[in-house]
Amino acid sequence: MRNKQIIAGFATAVLFVAGTTAIAQAPAGGASKPAPAAKANLDQEIKLLRKDVRAEKSRAMLNALELNADQTAKFLPIYKQFEGELAKLNDLREANVREFAKNYSTMTDNKADELVNQAISYYKKRTDLIANYYDKVRAALDTGTAARFVQVEAMLDNIIDLQIQSGMPLITTPAAS
Repeated sequence: MRNKQIIAGFATAVLFVAGTTAIAQAPAGGASKPAPAAKANLDQEIKLLRKDVRAEKSRAMLNALELNADQTAKFLPIYKQFEGELAKLNDLREANVREFAKNYSTMTDNKADELVNQAISYYKKRTDLIANYYDKVRAALDTGTAARFVQVEAMLDNIIDLQIQSGMPLITTPAAS
């Protein structure tokens, strides 16, 4: 039962990614810009999908950790704080994906370099955030629970990363052509 619930969380993550990769692929081939209403609808859809993913991810995390009531009471405030900080980081990632989409058909070496460096910065910040919260969970609960927190977070992040990256076209710059 627990594994099915974790898989359901992963499936929700895939839905989030499908919306995000649509952003990245939209301008390919010189397609016209979306109408303001379409952009607003897409923005709202992405916002709702991200909210759903956070909720599913929380459920998957709690199921995987198998905490008792006392442990859950200690863990949840820490995890909610983590999720809030991670959401802010993911705003940066979403902005980078949007910037990629906006510049895809006119990509320059300088823009490609900027986008890659922003992505690297995101991954470093995300790793630092997880390390910081590993210490917080370990201090509040125990090392085993903190280690499982990191493992489950890594699994979820890897699935989301793979889906986002596999749905984005490779960067092509004039120098690469």
